[in-house]
Amino acid sequence: MKRALTVLLSSCCLLTSCVVGPKYKPDNFPVPAYFSAAPHPPTREEIAETEKDLRDWWALFQDPVLDHLVDRAIKGNYDLQVATQNILAYQALKRQASADWYPQMDANAGAGTNRYSIDIDNWPLRPKVSSRQHPAAAILTYGVTASWQLDVFGHIARQVEAQKRVVEESIEMRRGVLMSLLSDLVSDYVTLRMVQEEMDVVENSIKVAHSSTDMVERLYENGVGNTLSVAQARAEEHTERAKLPPLYARQQRLIYDMAMLMGEMPGTLEPELEKREPMPIAPAFPATVPSTVLINRPDIRQSERKYAESMARVGVAVTNLYPKFSIPLSFNPNASAFYQLAQDYAMAWNILMTMSVPVLHGGKLTAEISQARHQAEGSRLAYRQTVLNAFREVEDAMTDWYHDNTQVLERKAAATEACLARDRAKELFGAGLTPFLDVLNTQQNALSAMEADVVSRGLRLNDVVALYVAMGAGWQGRNLGPTLLPVQKKKESILLRAFTR
Repeated sequence: MKRALTVLLSSCCLLTSCVVGPKYKPDNFPVPAYFSAAPHPPTREEIAETEKDLRDWWALFQDPVLDHLVDRAIKGNYDLQVATQNILAYQALKRQASADWYPQMDANAGAGTNRYSIDIDNWPLRPKVSSRQHPAAAILTYGVTASWQLDVFGHIARQVEAQKRVVEESIEMRRGVLMSLLSDLVSDYVTLRMVQEEMDVVENSIKVAHSSTDMVERLYENGVGNTLSVAQARAEEHTERAKLPPLYARQQRLIYDMAMLMGEMPGTLEPELEKREPMPIAPAFPATVPSTVLINRPDIRQSERKYAESMARVGVAVTNLYPKFSIPLSFNPNASAFYQLAQDYAMAWNILMTMSVPVLHGGKLTAEISQARHQAEGSRLAYRQTVLNAFREVEDAMTDWYHDNTQVLERKAAATEACLARDRAKELFGAGLTPFLDVLNTQQNALSAMEADVVSRGLRLNDVVALYVAMGAGWQGRNLGPTLLPVQKKKESILLRAFTR
């Protein structure tokens, strides 16, 4: 047996592993030097400032309430927790694939009685004793069975590589979930503050309409006005009041949405968010370049890892064309009494070096390679499409922010002039110099202008959210949760890992 072991160990040393199949090379997709929608080509200082702000971009709004909500959402959001568990599951699959590098061993033991047929000629078990006198035999057995697959051509290495890429994909997927969470939460918060400012505008408009109604009714009671003006004033007041309930309903829906994003029951945020606050102040326009987006966008990073995984799958398919070597071993003594189990006559073992070579499979193996190559090419093209879509989103967000900024200035000026016209019309009507219809028209115009002003500022803030999300901001430096199992073991040596279960 010593000689056989020596031969096997020597063979293992000679069979040095080489990994067959194509090696992964990142796809060099040409990108422009800067975005066309940027107001000007960014300077190094501007880019450095933007990259510093990527980690906590929502802090640029300088809103402590928002900062607190984001921290709670990152800790409590269930989608993030699910994504973390997915990472743990894929890491376990990678460890399963890595286990094939090491010997697989099982122990066994047994005891019992066997009853044999006594109607067989030339009884082989006890040739010196009649089988009819001893038809049964006690059996005691113990031993181990083991096997070791030698990864000569990298079949296991390719499988481990592919599973490693899957783990990396899941990490990028979790970062994408975080970005979506931040986008939804900040957008909901900004929209909530916008709705609350709209509520202030409508309530102020109701006061103005009520004041106009009182003035018209007094004039009518003094014999100056008419029932038409009174009816018009009352209708205008009721119209303004009817605008409030939908705003209150929208406010509640936004609060409920934010509670869900933070992993809390709807209604828990009402006490702190129903208190009206003005919209945050829009930060300065960030400067970025396409290379920054390539580095930071989780969907681009995930797509690139998917391409790497597909190339590893090609390697797995290629290794199936090559021989596979393994060492099966069994040690299984048998006896009929305990004292016999350690005797030389009870010993039984089997140790071999086996090789399996594919010979005839009707083109199945080459078809698998072709399938894997086409899927890899599809992943490469999908990566390029992801890059294009990411750049389009950045260009769109930059364009929207730039033009919405101009719109905010115009809406602000229009609201100022509309309020001035409303006040003048009311003064002229009180002096009898203009009909009440002019008052109604100017009130409606003022309300529309003020609402448009609020909405335009809300849209600009959402442009900020869209641009930072499009740049892949928000996940940098975030420890979203453990990526190891809760019960952690100490680092194990290769020898210990070889004998672990």
